[in-house]
Amino acid sequence: MDAHHQGNLRGGWRSAIFIIFVEMAERFAYYGVAGNLIMYLTTVAGQPVAEAAKTVNSWNGVSSLALLVGAFLADSYLGRFKTTIISSTIFLMGLTLLTTSTSATIPHSIRTPLFFAALYITAVGEGGHKPCVQTFAADQFPDDKPEQKSSFFNWWFLGIVVGATTAVLVVVYVEDNVSWTLGFSIPTVAVAAALAIFLAGSRTYRKERPIGSPFTRVAQVVVAAARKRRVTETLGGRGLYWEDDAIGGVRLGRTSQFRCLDKAAIIDDQDASSKQRNPWRVCSVNQVEEVKLLLRLIPIWACTFAYAIIVAQVHTFFIKQASTMNRSLGPKFQVPPASLQVVPGITMLLFVPLYDKFLVHAIRKATGIPSGITSLHRIGLGLTLSILTIAIAALVEARRVSIAARHGIMDQPKAVVPMSVGWLVPQFLVMGLSDLFAYVGMQELFYDQMPEDMRSIGSALTNGAIGVGAFLSTAIISVVQKASSNWGHPWLVNNLNRAHLDDFYWVLAGLCCLDLIVYALIARGFVWKKIEQNQIGLAI
Repeated sequence: MDAHHQGNLRGGWRSAIFIIFVEMAERFAYYGVAGNLIMYLTTVAGQPVAEAAKTVNSWNGVSSLALLVGAFLADSYLGRFKTTIISSTIFLMGLTLLTTSTSATIPHSIRTPLFFAALYITAVGEGGHKPCVQTFAADQFPDDKPEQKSSFFNWWFLGIVVGATTAVLVVVYVEDNVSWTLGFSIPTVAVAAALAIFLAGSRTYRKERPIGSPFTRVAQVVVAAARKRRVTETLGGRGLYWEDDAIGGVRLGRTSQFRCLDKAAIIDDQDASSKQRNPWRVCSVNQVEEVKLLLRLIPIWACTFAYAIIVAQVHTFFIKQASTMNRSLGPKFQVPPASLQVVPGITMLLFVPLYDKFLVHAIRKATGIPSGITSLHRIGLGLTLSILTIAIAALVEARRVSIAARHGIMDQPKAVVPMSVGWLVPQFLVMGLSDLFAYVGMQELFYDQMPEDMRSIGSALTNGAIGVGAFLSTAIISVVQKASSNWGHPWLVNNLNRAHLDDFYWVLAGLCCLDLIVYALIARGFVWKKIEQNQIGLAI
């Protein structure tokens, strides 16, 4: 049997199901650690609240930014299959060390260093796994059968939600009520089993070969344009280099933005006399337009950092808010604070069918756009909802503090404020809607508008924005702490009743409002990908 026929027999659902299990286990493990990390740091490691929030943000930031490295290695050198195996093994190693670090048999002198070393090993493993495993799973379906890919992405999304939701409900409860060692060991076993399942299906996978660094093509355009900065099409130029070197057969049309880069495609006397084209002196029009695509997306990407800052609060201060409130369900059961993170996932799970089946059809009739609204509109709506989220959080926090004052427990940080934790549900719910529009819109935009050979990196940029937002959240906490200390007393103290958390939330809301204005101006002037033969690449 020839290799081509063997390739046709590989892939499809029988291959994708193995990969879905890996992603479910990875999401289960990630949220089993991330979902309750701030509670471990404040109750077991003894970190102050503000310091613990910065630790969680830094870890999430490293994890998210490591995705860019993972995507680069997968696309350029290792391939997605090998990258998934290596990164999952590193992730499993980190989880194993994390479980070990919480064991009573480990001396206290090395327990904390081992814990943090393990934590950042898991971040590296996460970085290699996340950007390539979804693309690798989608690669199992042929491009000429879009209905299969559409069905796959539905099940993929469901798998992610099930994994994350189960972790927030089960693992977090075990960590809070049984032991942290057992709580961390459950995700460890799940990832080990999923890796074994993934390897069991290796003979059925369709595997791609790495294509080399896409950044080389970007660098070639910049260098060539710099070399010919004094050359124009009419002065010293002999026309443009039009050779069709399009990746994936997609040939881009010329656009008027970033005209300085067009010089890279001008053929001068030296190019005309050369027997072989020097890619560092002259680039095709298509290659130049690919670089323009990347440059257009950078300002949009930067504007999503504000949304990511609000995301960072969900895993930190939102949980600490919940830990101070009445969490009783019946006489014996207490809702773990971190379990409220299940609300955004359930919101998305319930709202997606409603949005796809009803709202899109209604909006499509009004706008004439197949998806109802463009991906830029979705991101803008998501940014707006993130502002609403933090505003609701500020109002609820102000009410929580007023109730604490009314009952005379302002200086009793361990006392339960007689206010139901259900008051926090609206901010988690609106955050779920914000994720649905902002995060999904980012995924669509960075997939559709990126150059063909950089789409894995485009996917990584979406999660990289979350990482940058986490680091920015850490920086804002530091600035607020220093500024408020200079004014009199630091805001974000361990006693949440005296922490001015509502004021901190309003500061974030103000920053996000400014960001939304900037985003609206940038999005209004955005130039969409232009494909020849009168085909316009819209982000839908």
